Amino acid sequence: MTSPRLITVILAAGQGTRMKSDLPKVLHRIAHRPMIEHVLAASAPLKPERQIVVIGPGMEGVAKAVAPAETVIQKTPRGTGDAVKAAARVIEEFEGDVLVLYGDAPLVTSATLERLLAARAEGAAVAVLGMRPKDVTPYGRLVEAPDGRLIKIVESLDCTPDEAKIGLCNSGIMAIDGRHLSALLNALGTGNRKGEYYLTDIIEIAHAQGLACRAVEAPDEELVGVNSRAELARAESLLQTRLRHAAMASGVTLVAPETVFLSADTTIGRDSVVGPFVVFGPNVTVGERVEIPAFCHLVGATIGDGASIGPFARLRPGADLGENVHIGNFVEVKNSRLEAGVKANHLTYLGDSKVGPGSNIGAGTITCNYDGIEKFRTEIGAEVFVGSHATLVAPLAIGNGAFIAAGSVITADVPDDAMALGRARQSNKTKLAAAWRARRRAEKSAKANQDKR
Repeated sequence: MTSPRLITVILAAGQGTRMKSDLPKVLHRIAHRPMIEHVLAASAPLKPERQIVVIGPGMEGVAKAVAPAETVIQKTPRGTGDAVKAAARVIEEFEGDVLVLYGDAPLVTSATLERLLAARAEGAAVAVLGMRPKDVTPYGRLVEAPDGRLIKIVESLDCTPDEAKIGLCNSGIMAIDGRHLSALLNALGTGNRKGEYYLTDIIEIAHAQGLACRAVEAPDEELVGVNSRAELARAESLLQTRLRHAAMASGVTLVAPETVFLSADTTIGRDSVVGPFVVFGPNVTVGERVEIPAFCHLVGATIGDGASIGPFARLRPGADLGENVHIGNFVEVKNSRLEAGVKANHLTYLGDSKVGPGSNIGAGTITCNYDGIEKFRTEIGAEVFVGSHATLVAPLAIGNGAFIAAGSVITADVPDDAMALGRARQSNKTKLAAAWRARRRAEKSAKANQDKR
């Protein structure tokens, strides 16, 4: 059972030099969300009364990204213990749990954090999340007594040969009894190879004071840290696998799961089917029984029940599709509402528009929404037929039941039930095609003979 009171402290002051980036490390994204937002989201269900993020000087971008969480500044990078000290100064006396998390460890789940807090509540002054990675070399080791009590954490550089063989490794995440936090932090020293204040040393200090400490094991896939672009890619892969499994468990068919890429906030209704190589950007909501064949790209879109999208369709921000809408191959929709039953099956661009229920948009139709200075809207009513290769020049209103002839350029409003034609009159020149071909062939032959000379 978790403590009724909780403060989370998220360490995010690292510059991430190995990322080779001007962007602070914790703002690099996985599943289209900054890493630190994943950490905040994982801790949110625990209902902390305060969320404190420790940042470095000049990291205003991180402070803005984590708002409304509080931020404190670690003025000089002197280790994890010093970072938590920076937060402790604003916590003061606190009778509850202090949960220490890392902004570059984005895959930990709420359920795992619940288990950690439950272990702390059972009587441990400090509970630490441990893992058993395949390669233990980079990690500190969790040293336990025969009775299972955690007695110290030894950083990898400081391990003895025997300690280096320990498979249980430190993730860095820990829950600390707030009543002991200040005393444990104040007892930290810098007697290590880096000359820093290691937060991990509080375990040995607590043990020496007769305080119980415990390790809680979790899957190493949840506890990976990100310090390089390669590790960022691994975290992305792990999270995508998690998101795919969650989608399928909720009743979604992914035909080739390993080829589908989801955002952290993607919502797909049951009995929907997603084909290979579909990419979901941020802010996409898909209803039930939706078909999304291969090679579609969706960002900022809402799709109603029973719709069919693609293949090779692109939905951009503001695309709002009603029930049973059909969007076909090479159709792009942006900032447009398509009401129930609308069909746009081929090679079409619908931007800054509204299309009424039951309307049919023919192949090659374009809403001309931009004049180089401003954007304008196209309003298309219900049961409208728009013929192939129509150009609709906004601002424009097309009434209910109207018929737009194929190949038309429409620049003026069309009344209800009217037929609009906006193209040049056809003229047939008898036998002119045959004469033209004969002339061109003769010209080509003459040129070829000239080239041979």
